[in-house]
Amino acid sequence: MNTKTLSEKPNLLKIYILEAKTEFMRLIRTPGFSIPTLLFPIMFYTFFGIVFSMSPAMPTYLMVTYGVFGVIGPALFSFGVGIAVERGQGWFNLKEVSPMPASAYIFARVALTFIFSFVIICLLYFMAAVFADVQLYRSQWLLIALILIIGSLPFCAIGMYLGLSLKSSAAPATVNLIYLPLGFLSGLWLPITLFPEMMQSLANLLPPYHLAQVALKVIDMDVGDSIYLHLGVLAAYSIVFILLAMKAYYKKDKS
Repeated sequence: MNTKTLSEKPNLLKIYILEAKTEFMRLIRTPGFSIPTLLFPIMFYTFFGIVFSMSPAMPTYLMVTYGVFGVIGPALFSFGVGIAVERGQGWFNLKEVSPMPASAYIFARVALTFIFSFVIICLLYFMAAVFADVQLYRSQWLLIALILIIGSLPFCAIGMYLGLSLKSSAAPATVNLIYLPLGFLSGLWLPITLFPEMMQSLANLLPPYHLAQVALKVIDMDVGDSIYLHLGVLAAYSIVFILLAMKAYYKKDKS
């Protein structure tokens, strides 16, 4: 036996890429995940932003807010439902005892979230530019896309906590019960200014609202609050749910 082969360290980059590729192929072959995740934002944008648009600025505004709605889906479902289902099937425990680093497992899901988010944003951009005549500077298109993709990270943290806390049978329904109301109450489906004052105050507590406000600042359509407030809230949600996910993981590990 070649002792050199035994002493060689595994190629971590290759492990990360293979895990991400495997996760991507698994979800592409799961129509229950890929089709709704890709089509829901496009369908709602077509309905509210193009067909029943109430003002010339509405298609531009809703393109951004439905972009936020679009990036939340892959984050919550990839982490929340994906981890819960793998725990229920025993795959999560098998990966725990394998030589694969835990960071590769998380990286694969974050990469998947970024890929799906990018596809959703491109589809929204296409619909907005072709059918709603939305016109922005190239720098604005790119900056909004970058904000939305990176802005999916707090929702990855939320999804990770849900995936480690929920049973596999309850995860899909629970995530849907969080995902859809979260989008509506945060003013992603309709402009937040159309909401009653009490609902506008409630939106200030929800992370999608703050991500939408950061992206809307690029086109001067936000409500005018400080960008540091929005970034601070998003960072706070990320930290809190990462800590909750770690607590849920160690609790599971002890049991």
